[in-house]
Amino acid sequence: MKNNKYKIVIFTDLKDSVNTTLISAINFAKMVNGEIEIFHIKKAIDIVKKESQLSAIRNLNSEYVGAEKKIKSIVKQYSKDFNIPLTYSFAIGNIKSEISSYIDEKKPDIIVLGKKKYKILNRVKLNLIQFILKKHNGPIFITDNEKVLELNHDLSFGLIDELEPYTNLNFAKEVLQNSKKPIKSFKIIEKSNTTIESNTKHSKDAIEYVFENNDTSIQNISNYISKSNINLLCVNRGENKNNKMSKNISTPKNINDILSNINVPVLLMGQ
Repeated sequence: MKNNKYKIVIFTDLKDSVNTTLISAINFAKMVNGEIEIFHIKKAIDIVKKESQLSAIRNLNSEYVGAEKKIKSIVKQYSKDFNIPLTYSFAIGNIKSEISSYIDEKKPDIIVLGKKKYKILNRVKLNLIQFILKKHNGPIFITDNEKVLELNHDLSFGLIDELEPYTNLNFAKEVLQNSKKPIKSFKIIEKSNTTIESNTKHSKDAIEYVFENNDTSIQNISNYISKSNINLLCVNRGENKNNKMSKNISTPKNINDILSNINVPVLLMGQ
């Protein structure tokens, strides 16, 4: 386990699912020995519209005061309720530019993003996630608005692909060791001479579910995840070079499909 604490940042606009995002992120931080900073970003265009320069400056100053008051109140409340220190910062400007600058300056180990209330992520959100995936090589934790990650005695984890590629990732080991039940592995393979609708294979460390790659494979996995009461799904962003039959999940489209269809917290592993 890492001696120093992992640096975890939550990128948030403090809307919609901030409550569930914070709870999941705090519990995740306790699992992996992490410290959390909340980085609140607000688009400048939402504040500075077609107004005079003086009016725009007044609005910006007012927004800074209001943003600091709001985020300070949230940090104080959640630090007290969950007995964990939280820090914060905020910025007003272009969201992608502010996130890029933050990553360059602070170099966080793990980034947390919240999923909105709607089940299907919109194009803007997916584009932001893909932007962060290109900018940040480390893990990205996508919380779910309905399925909150909680620390209990029945934690059940799933992962896309075989278990073996994850065993070579130090951070993955620290995460997966918190699972209280056999890990469920969901593997998608390219079409072969043998037709496979779904198959299961049990081992000491994991239960493996195998699906043939088609238009419904991700949705089929989502159905299995719902039935299996999985609390966290891990996705390997790297390609499994040991198995040429496995589908490459790390493409933008495949990751978008997973995030749009899977209704549990998702951890996109680092490369």
